[in-house]
Amino acid sequence: MKKLMFLFYLIFSVTSVFAQQKSAVTGLVTEAATGEPIPGVSVIIKDTNTGTITDFDGKYTIQAAGTDVLVFSFVGLESKEAPINNRTTIDVSLEESTEFVDEVVVVGYGQLKVKDLTSSISTVDSEELGRTPTGQAMQALQGKVAGMQVVSSGAPGDSPTIRVRGIGSYPGSDNEAPLYVVDGMFFDNIDFLNTSDIESISVLKDASAAAIYGVRAANGVVLIETKSGKNNQKSEIIYDGYYGMQVAQNVLKMANAEQYTTMTMESGSQASIDNIYKAMQRYGRSRINPNVPDVNTDWYDEIIRIAPIQNHSLSVAGGSEKATYSLGTSYFGQEGVLDMENEYERFNLRSKVDFKATDWFTIGGNMIFSNATKYSQESSAWSMAYWAVPILPVYDEMNTDAWPNNYASAEDIGYRGGQNPFSAIDYNNRRMKIRKVLANFYAKVDLIPKKLSFKTTYNHNFTSLNNRDVALPYFISTNFKRVDATLTKRSETYSNQIWDNVLTYDDSYGKHKWTVMAGTSFRDEAYDMLTAQGVNFPVDQEEAWYISQSDLANIPTTAVRDGGSRQYGISYFSRISYNFDDRYLLYGTMRADGSSKYQEKWGYFPTVGAGWVLSEESFMSDVDVVNFLKLRASWGQLGNDKIRPSDGATTTDVVTTAFGDVLYSGSTTASTFSSLEWEVTEETNVGFSSRLFDSRLSVEADYYMRDTKNAAISVKIPSTGSSVLRNVGVVRNSGFELAMNWSDQINKDFSYSIGANISTLKNEVRDLYGQPYIDGGSAEFRQRSIVGEPLLAFYGYEVAGVYQNEEQIQADPIAVANELVPGDFIYRDQNGDDVINDDDRVGLGSYFPNFMYGANLGLTYKNIEFTTSIVGQSGNKILNRKRGEVIWTPDLNMDADLANNRWHGEGTTNSYPSSAALRKGWNQKLSSFFIEDGSFWRIQNIQLAYNLNGKDFFGAKIPDTKITFTADRPLTVFSYNGFNPEVADGIDRQTYPIPATYTIGLNVKF
Repeated sequence: MKKLMFLFYLIFSVTSVFAQQKSAVTGLVTEAATGEPIPGVSVIIKDTNTGTITDFDGKYTIQAAGTDVLVFSFVGLESKEAPINNRTTIDVSLEESTEFVDEVVVVGYGQLKVKDLTSSISTVDSEELGRTPTGQAMQALQGKVAGMQVVSSGAPGDSPTIRVRGIGSYPGSDNEAPLYVVDGMFFDNIDFLNTSDIESISVLKDASAAAIYGVRAANGVVLIETKSGKNNQKSEIIYDGYYGMQVAQNVLKMANAEQYTTMTMESGSQASIDNIYKAMQRYGRSRINPNVPDVNTDWYDEIIRIAPIQNHSLSVAGGSEKATYSLGTSYFGQEGVLDMENEYERFNLRSKVDFKATDWFTIGGNMIFSNATKYSQESSAWSMAYWAVPILPVYDEMNTDAWPNNYASAEDIGYRGGQNPFSAIDYNNRRMKIRKVLANFYAKVDLIPKKLSFKTTYNHNFTSLNNRDVALPYFISTNFKRVDATLTKRSETYSNQIWDNVLTYDDSYGKHKWTVMAGTSFRDEAYDMLTAQGVNFPVDQEEAWYISQSDLANIPTTAVRDGGSRQYGISYFSRISYNFDDRYLLYGTMRADGSSKYQEKWGYFPTVGAGWVLSEESFMSDVDVVNFLKLRASWGQLGNDKIRPSDGATTTDVVTTAFGDVLYSGSTTASTFSSLEWEVTEETNVGFSSRLFDSRLSVEADYYMRDTKNAAISVKIPSTGSSVLRNVGVVRNSGFELAMNWSDQINKDFSYSIGANISTLKNEVRDLYGQPYIDGGSAEFRQRSIVGEPLLAFYGYEVAGVYQNEEQIQADPIAVANELVPGDFIYRDQNGDDVINDDDRVGLGSYFPNFMYGANLGLTYKNIEFTTSIVGQSGNKILNRKRGEVIWTPDLNMDADLANNRWHGEGTTNSYPSSAALRKGWNQKLSSFFIEDGSFWRIQNIQLAYNLNGKDFFGAKIPDTKITFTADRPLTVFSYNGFNPEVADGIDRQTYPIPATYTIGLNVKF
C-alpha cells in the first residue's frame, strides 16, 4: 500500500512539474491612439498575484507558463487579456478607457451618461458606504459629498440631520430635509434601509437635476438604488457582517466635589453653603480634604456604558440572459451608551427581480420589508447628570423610605430638587415598533426597439408605528417621586402610493443625439393616528402593560385622540436632453404639480441647463494633460410642500358698552387667516467637470445661488398684535463647492487614491415683508432673523471683559448704575450711551457652518487595503444652554472648564465670571459668553482590510474573503464645552454623545 501511494505521489509530482514549467515572455505595450510606448503598465498572470510592470520604453519580461493568461492594465486605459498559448513574445496596444465615457448616473425617472450632465450630482457607491458601521445609511455620507451637511446623532435608531446647500425655509417644522427616492418611491427618511442593500446613493444638488420632482425638491433630492442581479451572472452568495463596541468620546468633565465646594463657598449664598455642611453631616468628610464632603460622584461615568453594535447580511444575486434576481436578508443591532434600555434592532427582507419576457416586454418587481424595535433614550437623564451635584451619591442607605431602590436625593441635603438621574433611567421605558413595506412593480414595453419605450410603475410604501411610553411609580424624597404609573400608546399608519407612467424616446442622427421623456405621476398619501393613556396598571410584569389593564375609571378623556389626513396629487413632467457632436449639451425639464393640500392647486417648475465639452474641441487636441473638460450652467425652480396649508383664524369678541344709562352688547370679528402655498426656490448653478493626467485626477467645481422667493414667514398683524404665516419672505443660500480625486497604480502590487472636497455656505435673509426682524427662540435665549443676516442668528450682548477691581468699577458709569462688583461681566456699549439695554444687543453668530470639508486616502498593497477619511466644519456657533440654565436655579453643578477658569481674584481671567456673579441676573443675560465656537475636525474612519482571494487552506481553495478592522470616529477635536459639537439647531440643552466605534468585519463571496 505504501509503495502504491509513493508511486501515485511521484506521478503527480512529475506531472505538476511539467504542467507548471515556465519560460520568459517579453513584449512591448503601446497606446493604440498614438503608438507611443507606455511605461508603468501592470502585467499580471490572471488569477495570481504574480506580475511585473513595463519599463520606461514600455517593455516587459515575465516568467509564465504557456497556458497562462496575461492581464495588462493602466489607469485611464482599457484593461486587456492576452492568452500566452506558448508564445514568447506578446505585444499589446491599449485603448483609451470608456469607463468614464459610458458611466451613467441615476437621475429622476431615468439615467444619463456622466459626460452628458449639465447638473451638479454626487454619487457614492456601495463600497464606500460599507466602510461605516452604522444603522443609518445617510450617516455614511458625512464628509463625502460637497455641499451636504450631515449632523450626526449618537442615539440608536435616530437619523442624522441632512441639509443640502443650506436652509431656504424657516426652520423648525421638519421642512428642511431633502426628498429621498428609493427605487422610485418617495420617503421622508431612509432609516429602514441596511447599507449592505444599497448599490448607490446619488445626491441631486442643483435645480437642474432636482426640478423633475417638483414640489418635493426644494431641499435637494437623494436617489437610492438598491442592489440587483446582472445578466449572465453566476449565482453569487455574499455574507457581510461586523461586530464591535461603541465607546463614548469627549465626555464632558464636570466639577468634582472639591471644585464644586470651592465654587459654592465663593458664591456668597449662605443657603448653598449650608447644603455643603449638610452633605458632610450625612455622608461624612473627605479624609483627603476634610473641608469637602466624603462623596465625589462622576455622574456621567455612572450613566455611560460601553455598548455593542453588530450587523449581518446575507444575499444571493445572479441572472441569466433574460432574468436577473437579488434576494437578501439582514439584521442590525445597536445598544446605546446610555445605561438604560436604550437600543435599536432591525430585521430586513428584500427581493428584486427583473424578467425580459420577450424582446419588447420586460417586467420586474422589488420588495423591502423592515421590522424594527427602538427603545429611545430618556433625554432628561443627560440634563440631570449635568446638573447633579457631585457631593450626592447614587445610593443612600439612610434613605430607607425610598422605593423600589434606595437612590439618594439632593432634597435630603437641602437642595430644591432631587437631581439623581437614575430616576429618569430606571423608571421610564419608551418603545417604538416600526414596520415598513416598500413594494414596487413595473412593466416596460419597447414600442420601437432601442428608441421608444413606455414604462408604467406602481410603488406602495406602508409604514406602521406603534409607540408605548411607560412611566413607572417611585419614591425617593418628598418632592422627588411619581405616584401613579402612566401608560401612553400611540398608533400611526402611513400609506403612500405612487403610480408613474413614462414614455422615453432616444435617437440620433449624424452628430445629433437626443432623449425626450414625458410622463405622469399620481400619488395618494393617507395618514391615521390614535393615541390613548392609562394609569395604575400592574407594573411588575411587562406583559400587563396595556391600557385594558389600567384603572379604566380614571382614564382622562382628554388623553384619547384620533386624527388623520388624506392628500392627493397628480403631476405631469417632461425632459429633453440634446447632445451635438459630444461637444454641446442642452438639457431641460418641466413639471406641473397638482395637489389637494393647498388652495392654489397647481405649481409649475421649469429648469434648463447647458454644457460645453471643451476637450472635444480641436484647439484642445494638443493639450495632453486634459482628458475631459466640460463647462456647465443651469437654472431652475423647485418647490417645497412641507409647510402647512394655512395659518391664523377668524375670531369673534363680545363687546359691551354704555349709552346713557343702558348697556349694549355687540361683537367684533377679526380675521388673521392666511392661505399658504408651496414655497418656490429658484437656483442658478455654474461649474465645470474635468478628468486630467490620463484620468488620474478628477475635479468637480460649482458655484450656486439659491433663493427661496416666497418663504413662509411670520408677519405681525397691526390691528391685533398677533402674527400669522404668509408666503412673503426671501431667503438666499449661496456657496462654492470643490471636489477632487486622484488615483494611480504605481506597480502591480501598489496603488493609491486620495480625495478632498470643500464647500462654503452663506445663508442670508433677504426680505421680511418690510419687517426689520423676526424673533425666534425664547425671551431668555433670543434668536433673531434680520435682513442681511442668517436665519435665526443668536442675539444678545457682547462680553468685552470682566471687571477686575473696585477702581475699574468706579470709573465706569454703567457699573456704578448697576451696582456691579469685580467678577461681573463688562458688556460692550454698542451705541455709546453709557446704558446697557436691549439696544446694545447684536448678532452673535449662526448655527450654520460657513465652511465644510472632507478628505480620504486609500492604499492597496498586494492583499492589504488601508483607507482613512476626515471631516470637519467651521464658522458655526453653539448656544451652551446647559450653562445658561443657571437662570432657573443657581444650586446646580457646572462643568470643570467653568470651575477651573472662573474669576476668583484680580487678573485670574478676563473671560469667565466669578462664582457669585453666576447667580446674578446681570451675568445671566444671553451673551457671547454662552455662545461658543462649534468648529471641529474628526478622523471619520480608519479601516484596515486583508483579502484572502484565491488562497488555499489545507489543500482547499477558500472563497473570496475580506477581513476588516474599523475604527469609526475615533478622534474628534473641538473647543466647545460639550459632548459633541454637532448640534442640529445650534442649541445644546444636552446632546447624545457621538461614540467611537471599533469593529471587526468579515465579507465572504461564494
